[in-house]
Amino acid sequence: MRVGIIGPESTGKSTLARYLAHRYKGTYVPEYARTYMEQKGSTEVTWEELCEIAKKQIEEMSAISLQPSDRIYFFDTELIITKVWFDYAFGRVPEWLNENIHRYPMDVYLLTYPDLPWIPDSARSNGSDAIRMELFERYEQEIQALDIPYYIIKHC
Repeated sequence: MRVGIIGPESTGKSTLARYLAHRYKGTYVPEYARTYMEQKGSTEVTWEELCEIAKKQIEEMSAISLQPSDRIYFFDTELIITKVWFDYAFGRVPEWLNENIHRYPMDVYLLTYPDLPWIPDSARSNGSDAIRMELFERYEQEIQALDIPYYIIKHC
């Protein structure tokens, strides 16, 4: 089972993914884009860099698809977020990314709502409430288009 945890920045995705992986004795799959941005020391990304990030995510998903199917994988973000970032930043999405979204589908999504306070860090760049809500809506539209079950996670 593959659980995709997606949502705008600073909505608790990483914390939730790690918690669920621990709680259900699953495998936590970290967000590669965060690692990339932290190593780079900047939140600015070129088309080529975003392609590199997406290809690394695809490599990870390909490797996981070869593993026994009795495990639960909790993805701290995945290809939908990358697709929306391509469109948001560059106004276009590589076709190979769309193909891989269909090749490596999630079984369910947990979509984190932007109701937690923004906490800036070296890998985040979109703290405005309007942008966070816009991104949330885009992620939800992408999940709905895939016709994959999802649940919206809100702060209690």
